[in-house]
Amino acid sequence: MFSKILVPIDGSENSYRALEVAIDIAKRYGSKLTLLYVSSVSIMPIVSPETPFIPYSPIVNPSDFLRIVDAEKRAAEDILSKYAESASKEGVEVEKVIREGHAVHEIVELAKEGDFDLIVMGARGMSKIRELLLGSVSEGVVRNAPCNVLIVKKVI
Repeated sequence: MFSKILVPIDGSENSYRALEVAIDIAKRYGSKLTLLYVSSVSIMPIVSPETPFIPYSPIVNPSDFLRIVDAEKRAAEDILSKYAESASKEGVEVEKVIREGHAVHEIVELAKEGDFDLIVMGARGMSKIRELLLGSVSEGVVRNAPCNVLIVKKVI
């Protein structure tokens, strides 16, 4: 029923809960897991000597920006390795993917490209005001995914 399961992760407690649920489903159905980490840091801000000063806008010089991108990639690889190890210990086949861009877009696109049967992801649990202003990744995925989506959240 679920031969290919996509698990977007970000290192949060809810994404780890989603991994645990995905592992349980994968063991039950003999599924393969694909762990996805989406980085949005690599979108280079426009910085040049001609850029007019804009109050309160962050100015990052190119060498600092490259260090930030490198640190983000190392963090993504560490998180993916930790999560993949958890799945492997349970006897589940796992693949790791890092993408750069907008989280909703990258999750939905990989789900389409990889012909996934299920996406299992954590709910972020942000406040209603922040959700209205920033949008919800889980809501965007549910609305646009080409397959079933299971949202895992902390139940109080």
